[in-house]
Amino acid sequence: MSNDDKQQAAPPPETSWLLRMYSRLNRNPGLRAKLRYGLLPGAFDREHRAVLAGIKRYHENERGNQVNRYLLRRNTHRLEKGLLMRPRRDIFALDYIEATMEVYAQATARCCADAPEEDRVEWQWAHDVLAEYFAVTGSHPKIDRLRERFDALNPSAARGVTHETLSKPYLRDLEGAPPVGYEQMAALAKRRRSVRWYLDKPVDRALVDRAILVAAQAPSACNRQPFNFRIYDDPNRVAALAELPMGTAGFGHNIPMILAIVGRLRAYFHPRDRHLIYIDGSLAAMSLMFALETLGLSSCSLNWPDIGTREKKITRLLKLEPDERVVMLLSIGYPDPEGLVAYSQKKTLDQLRSYND
Repeated sequence: MSNDDKQQAAPPPETSWLLRMYSRLNRNPGLRAKLRYGLLPGAFDREHRAVLAGIKRYHENERGNQVNRYLLRRNTHRLEKGLLMRPRRDIFALDYIEATMEVYAQATARCCADAPEEDRVEWQWAHDVLAEYFAVTGSHPKIDRLRERFDALNPSAARGVTHETLSKPYLRDLEGAPPVGYEQMAALAKRRRSVRWYLDKPVDRALVDRAILVAAQAPSACNRQPFNFRIYDDPNRVAALAELPMGTAGFGHNIPMILAIVGRLRAYFHPRDRHLIYIDGSLAAMSLMFALETLGLSSCSLNWPDIGTREKKITRLLKLEPDERVVMLLSIGYPDPEGLVAYSQKKTLDQLRSYND
């Protein structure tokens, strides 16, 4: 090929640059994603802002006079895991026991007989776990110093809390069969359907509270439970909320109660945990829906769309703080026996699972 032919075959400079950029993007999916989503205004802005607001709130609590409840819950659970290890180490938790004692001392100063129940039961849990920790760990300069500080706080005082058993790691009672057998559990799972037609009667709040107590037993990362349940049964509030999640067309007018699961990013100090509000909130939601069924109530999960205009509306309606995000909504009510439910064919076992692939 002559030099003239080579010059004609070579792409123009601007095309060559585009080809090089295209090749680079193909080799670097991360860069490709940054360019793609970086050009979509606001695609992830709300999540970014909420995560940063949560981290800011976490560290403000850590430095301020308020008890950082999420730090105390996380570290108390970390101590629990250390206590139940097999074999248990003689010395452990050196990297976080001092921070745990700091926040525990703050909680002790605030915990008294007239303190809110949630403060007293959390204090008691932290106290019992710390007492066990200092009872079983060996001698170490840091642990010995903090053990003396723990004893000086006079943790044996009742503090208005009474409980039959210590709130520390224990052996489960595995004698006999579980209280609910597999066949019963499978039947409950099949009975629970997404119900969209409810009787025109107010929902008993006491029943919903009982279901929430079951939901509270769902697993949560380091037991932080970074969510709460906002419940609405005022017809005007329900009507306003029912319009927002999408997917309620045709039956939204029939919903007697809406429950919003709201995640709190203030539970975390690092962006790596930003998805835990959705994981933990969803685990609790499933337990909640099963519990509602046992109490004669039914529900329908209303998936929450991450759309700016709807986020703004629900932020106003729920009075959300900067680090709070909606995980999902649930409609709740007494099922109308004349209302149909979807068949919803589930995937087969072979579609759902594999071993050692």
